[in-house]
Amino acid sequence: MNKAVFYHAGCPVCVEAEKNVANAIDKSKYKVEIVHLGEAKARIAEAEKLGVKSVPALVLDGIPFHINFGANLSVLK
Repeated sequence: MNKAVFYHAGCPVCVEAEKNVANAIDKSKYKVEIVHLGEAKARIAEAEKLGVKSVPALVLDGIPFHINFGANLSVLK
């Protein structure tokens, strides 16, 4: 099964993106993980390694897709 990781920081833009994007992913094709970087700061480095520059962002099969612009990762550190 393919992996999808939705990174966010809990801001209104992120929460709306989670509702509309992460929840729309075909769960029969992707195992979806939601990561709140405001609560899981240890995973910021992981997101950066995957190419995430800002949140909300969806990483599908290792490829980052940035959705709107909620917060730069540097702000979350």
